[in-house]
Amino acid sequence: MERFFTRVATSISSAAGQPLAFILAVLIIVVWGVTGPVFHFSDTWQLVVNTGTTIITFLMVFIIQNTQTRDSRELHVKLDELLRAVAQARNRVILSEELTDEELERLQAELRSTALLDRRRQRRARESVSAPKDKEEP
Repeated sequence: MERFFTRVATSISSAAGQPLAFILAVLIIVVWGVTGPVFHFSDTWQLVVNTGTTIITFLMVFIIQNTQTRDSRELHVKLDELLRAVAQARNRVILSEELTDEELERLQAELRSTALLDRRRQRRARESVSAPKDKEEP
C-alpha cells in the first residue's frame, strides 16, 4: 500500500506542477464564471466550486507533504553518504536533522566561521603565488 501511495502521490504532485495543470485550473474557473448567469449565480452554483476546490486543496495538502517529506529524506540520505565518504567532512553533521534549532544555529555559525577562514587562507595563498618575486642578481 505504501509503494502504491508513493507512486500515486509522486505522479499527482508532478502532474500538478506542470503548466498544463495550471491552464486547466484557470479554464475550469473561467467555465464556472461564464456559467454563473446561466444558473443565476445561485447558492448551488457557488457551492459547486467551493466544494470542489476545498476537496482538491485538502487532498493536495497530503500529497504535497508526502512528496516534500520524501524528497527531503532522499536529499538527507545522499548528503549523509557524501559526508561519510569525504575524509575531511565532519561526521557529526550527518544527523543534523535531529538537532534542536539552537544547536543548528551554533553549528551553522561554526561552519560559516570555518568557511570564512578557509576563504581567507585561499586568498592569501593565491596572493603569495601571484606576488612578484625579487630578481636574484648573479
